[in-house]
Order: sequence, then structure tokens, then C-alpha cells
Amino acid sequence: MDIAAVRTSLSGLGALTGTATAAKSGSTVTCTVGDTTVTVQVARDLTVASGDVLLLLRQGSAWWAIARLFATGPAAPESDVAPDPKPATVHGTLVVTPVETRSYRPSGWRTDNASVYQGSYGGWGNHTGCAFYGDKPESLSGATVTAASIKVSRVSGGAFAGVTGNLVKITQSKKPTGAPTVTGGSSIALPKVGSSAKLAIPTAYAQALVDGTVGGLGLYESGGSPYARTAGLDDWSAAWTLTIDWSRTT
Repeated sequence: MDIAAVRTSLSGLGALTGTATAAKSGSTVTCTVGDTTVTVQVARDLTVASGDVLLLLRQGSAWWAIARLFATGPAAPESDVAPDPKPATVHGTLVVTPVETRSYRPSGWRTDNASVYQGSYGGWGNHTGCAFYGDKPESLSGATVTAASIKVSRVSGGAFAGVTGNLVKITQSKKPTGAPTVTGGSSIALPKVGSSAKLAIPTAYAQALVDGTVGGLGLYESGGSPYARTAGLDDWSAAWTLTIDWSRTT
């Protein structure tokens, strides 16, 4: 607005300062005087940029910017509003024991034991070994998996020496009535018979468990070989225990 509109509040002041809110436009510039924004005339040869502190003189009802003060415009005052806190990243570990271990063959689920098998032996059909984890991994929903591992122990069955297993994801979180649904496939080094090991697994597999897109892990080799048997919960309480390291930004 024009300075005349605030003349009464500024009456009695022959000179004061104001801060330009924009560059000079034509013969005038807008500036702030106290908490009021006004338009003032600018001396002919004076160049004004936004932020310049101006010396203002009054002639009658008109105010004129006659000079720029200081080498540069004043620094913006520090905000008294506290900045937003930086996001915090928390880390943790979740240990998940399977709710059930079991193996499936074309004739159905094995009921003689709860071992997790891979492969075919003696013409009984190819196994899909499964460890079902229920919904506990989903308690980490929204977290990012940074590392994951499973505990595996070999029991008698197949070659005595360590063999290569094919780790798969099981869609179901509990044993279904029929065949389990298998996806993926990643090589994993199973220990020799009588030995146990904590084996790293792909973080993407554990992330899928956390995200709830799969519910279990297991062993399946489409060609049926090598044949191997790993302990289930009836043989070893730590069988196929899953450990998930995770992080979350809050």
C-alpha cells in the first residue's frame, strides 16, 4: 500500500530505514518499515535489490529512498522454531521358531516324522521339505531386513558328506491340506550328517516373510537330487530356527 496510508503511524519521523522486499520497479520499490509494507519513491540513480536496507526521508506526505545502507543486506534472523528432529534408525533381531516342520511327497504329507527332506529316494517320490513360521515374522511389518539365517542339522539320509540344498520360499504360513506352493530357489550348503550349522539366507527371502508375501522356507530340488534329510522339530528343538536382523527409521 502507499506510504500515505500509514502516514499517521509514522508521523513525526523525518528519516527512518526500511528493507526492500523486491527490486526497484520503475521509480518505486516496496519495502517493510517495522511491520508495515509500503511503496516508496526511489532516487533516480539509486539501484535497489530485494533485501537492501534503505535510508528513507519524508517530503510532505511522500517518502523517498535516497541511499542503500550497509555493504550487503542484513542476514536473516535465526528462527526461534526448533528444527524437525532428524529421523532415528533403530535396529533389532527377531528369532522365529517354526510352528511346524514337515515334508510333502506326491502321495501326501509324511506322517512318520517331521524332518525337512530334499530329493527322492527309493522310488517314493520327490520331497518338498517345509518349515512354516506362522505370522510372527509379520510382527516386523515395515522394517527392512539387513541379514537373515536359519539353523539346520543333518540327520541320517543321503550322502554322509555335506551337499548342496536348494532353499525355496513356501507361500503358506501353516501346513496346507494339499501340496505346498513353492517359489524361488537359492543354493545353500547343507552340513554333513551329524552336524549342524547356522546358514545365511538371502535377505529377500526373509523380507518376503516380514512383508507377509510368503509364510515359510524349505528345500525342493525339481530333479530329485541330491537327496538329504535335515532335522525337524521332533528331532531338534532349534530345527530351522530363523534369525532376522532388521532396521526401521522412525
